[in-house]
Amino acid sequence: MSEPQHDPDPHGPEECPPRYDFEVHPGRMPAAEARAAERRAERFRDVLGHYASGVTVVATVVDGEPVGMTCQSFMSVSLEPPLVAFLPTRESRTFAAIEETGIFCVSFLAAEQSEISDQLAGPGEDKFAGLEWRPTVGTGSPVLDGAVGHVDCRLDAVHEAGDHVIVVGRVVGLDAGDERAPLLYHRGRYVTTRD
Repeated sequence: MSEPQHDPDPHGPEECPPRYDFEVHPGRMPAAEARAAERRAERFRDVLGHYASGVTVVATVVDGEPVGMTCQSFMSVSLEPPLVAFLPTRESRTFAAIEETGIFCVSFLAAEQSEISDQLAGPGEDKFAGLEWRPTVGTGSPVLDGAVGHVDCRLDAVHEAGDHVIVVGRVVGLDAGDERAPLLYHRGRYVTTRD
């Protein structure tokens, strides 16, 4: 089987490598190869940053305490049955908690909730400190007050995907709030449909 063909990079003289290895392996690769891998990873992030995504918070509850994270990699999967998915890293504390509980809620953040996004994107044990939330009717998972909508889910499947996992949830409840604009992320900054 022949190697896949790649179009040349229009922004530089060198062609894309025959494989997309973006990881840097210190001590296991020559410095020049490590720099090339870093450039490929930067280019990958830059190009995909042109794709605007919604900003969500995925959360579950463990021993009565909310555990969650900001997530841009969320999507609708199926209408029948109703399925959604998100893609956390394998090391995600939230993903580990969801595997344990088997439930989660995805809150769709409103344009005014960028500070909530930042708070839940960072490290920390009590990332929900000062945030208003309530348990969903179906699973008891946390839904954030002020979100433009949410889906309440039971864990349906987990699929490996490189350094991430694809977490599929079966929707058991959902709701939409008022007509406020959603929070989006595009090219490294928050935007909204009003921009």
